[in-house]
Amino acid sequence: MIVQSVDRAVAVLEFLLRQGEAGITEIAAELGVHKSTASRLVYTLQSKGLVEQDGERGRFTIGFAMLRFAGAVTRQIDVGRLGTPLCEELAQRLGETVNIAVLDGMSAVNVSQARGSSAIAAQNWTGQRTALHATSSGKILLASMTEDEREEFLGGDLPSYTARTITDPDELRPVLQAVGEDGYSTSFEELEPGLHACAVPVRGPGESVIAAISVSGPSYRLSNRRVRQLARELDSAAREFSGRLGHVER
Repeated sequence: MIVQSVDRAVAVLEFLLRQGEAGITEIAAELGVHKSTASRLVYTLQSKGLVEQDGERGRFTIGFAMLRFAGAVTRQIDVGRLGTPLCEELAQRLGETVNIAVLDGMSAVNVSQARGSSAIAAQNWTGQRTALHATSSGKILLASMTEDEREEFLGGDLPSYTARTITDPDELRPVLQAVGEDGYSTSFEELEPGLHACAVPVRGPGESVIAAISVSGPSYRLSNRRVRQLARELDSAAREFSGRLGHVER
């Protein structure tokens, strides 16, 4: 069932997107409602920052708060779309499976994947949610959270996936601190038996971490030494990719 007030509010936003700017009279005419009804809708949207008013002319435009919604969706789409060639190039060069994941709530979501010539796992992780505490990408995203956000996560349930999954918050905290210091994270059979992985951050404007790029493969091939080598290669590629997403090295 369509809620009339919500439907009209969306219609206001769509109208302003098309027109660029409009006054109350124009908005009311577009909606086919009285000016007082249009005013209530517009001022409610304005109170949330979704609509802004020009102080001199009194006309309304889309507000900056809309960028938060657009940015969240665009970031995931763009990172996945723009990152696909990078995943494919790295997978071909490294011979293993390469993924890009972004934070979505309290999970990591894989937005791009490519499998190398030596990859043995056929599972497609694209679009799948994975646990932050049990994956290399998840640890990158978890380490990049604010302290309050991280503590909220650590205060929740940390399920075990294998005998090596870290489920004790006190044990996980120093691991995450090391991730921040080292610039990369690892997962040694913490999500699946026999699966090793490492990941590095992808940064956007400023110092924000907007994604993680990881490489994974069988434990017999991804030794501790090999993982450290892969982390350096991932870091070099991630820095270049971050530059394309607006990050400037300092």
